[in-house]
Amino acid sequence: MPLPANAPQKPARAPERPWFASGPTSKRPGWSVEALSGAPVGRSNRSKATVGRLNQALDLTRSVLGIPEDYKVLMMPGSDTGAFEAAMWNLLGPRKVQLMAFESFGQLWADDAVKHLKLDAEVLDAPYGQLPDLSRIDPKADLVFPWNGTTSGVRVPDAGFLKGHEGLVLCDATSAAFCMELPWRLLDVATFSFQKALGGEAGIGVLVLSPRAVERLNTFDSGRPMPKIMRLKAKGQADEKILGGDAINTFSFLIIEDYLDALRWAIREGGLEALMARCDRAFAEIEEWVERTAWVDFVAERPEWRSNTSVCLKFVDPAVVALAPEVQAKLASKVGSVLEAEGVAYDVVGYRNAPPGLRVWCGCTVDADDILALTAWLDWGYAQALAALQAEGVA
Repeated sequence: MPLPANAPQKPARAPERPWFASGPTSKRPGWSVEALSGAPVGRSNRSKATVGRLNQALDLTRSVLGIPEDYKVLMMPGSDTGAFEAAMWNLLGPRKVQLMAFESFGQLWADDAVKHLKLDAEVLDAPYGQLPDLSRIDPKADLVFPWNGTTSGVRVPDAGFLKGHEGLVLCDATSAAFCMELPWRLLDVATFSFQKALGGEAGIGVLVLSPRAVERLNTFDSGRPMPKIMRLKAKGQADEKILGGDAINTFSFLIIEDYLDALRWAIREGGLEALMARCDRAFAEIEEWVERTAWVDFVAERPEWRSNTSVCLKFVDPAVVALAPEVQAKLASKVGSVLEAEGVAYDVVGYRNAPPGLRVWCGCTVDADDILALTAWLDWGYAQALAALQAEGVA
């Protein structure tokens, strides 16, 4: 296989912040460990200081995201996964459930519904790069779906398919919150982790519940044994203390302090609109590069489906596409290794179950100028990795 014509020279300018992982994502610009100096470490999680920090984080979350006042906002252990599992195990059962599986986490929720919860479930699946046929959605069924596919780079284009939905709508919004407009009044459950869009530390998830979701808690008894860390009910009713913001178990207040720092930064930047604009500017840089680059394309097949946060890319050079998938995966891994060795980009290899390629986080904590600098390194790294495989006799 010949090397790309006019193989690029090593770029002179590197990204100032080379962190492009899709979770945990890059810290906010200007972050340092000093941001955690006010954390009430060593204090009881029931003290006024720690409860106050938790309540402040929940209040700022509601304010920045524009969550309606009659919705409950609480934190759950286990990151977004823990929050979403808690919602599924507590709420699903009285209606048929449809689950949209167009990337790995949507498939995870589908597997849980079918194999573990053993629900009356229908899986609406689609291969990487596509969305399921939204016309198949039954408005009377409960609906489970990710707003943005972190591992596929595919997102739903708008909320039109949710209007008039009678069943509960459960949305995994972990790569969308703080970066995309979410139609709160059309969502009964939304979950996310601040280790995604705001670059926080991992381990805690946020669970948002509509009044309809709370009503389901009060009127539906699944009969399932429920571990304490997933339990949203007490004495057969919604647990008002937990839904009111009490910690369901002991959280790390270093993580909470880091989240508060990120929320204050979001407010200083100008709130949700400014955060979304930062995402759009970063995505515009990589979109322009993809349009003029012959060896790469988006995994998402339609422009309106393309995520502006978890940007997933696949190889399209015919000579590379003709290689076995495991060789293409090795090429992607080598691109990542080359760039990491140079200290210019960390964690840009695509998800293991996705088409072989690259993944670049363009969320609100990433600077567009760093994405612009990265694109030249991607071209250089691809050429270097291809040459290395040729030298090994693999490609």
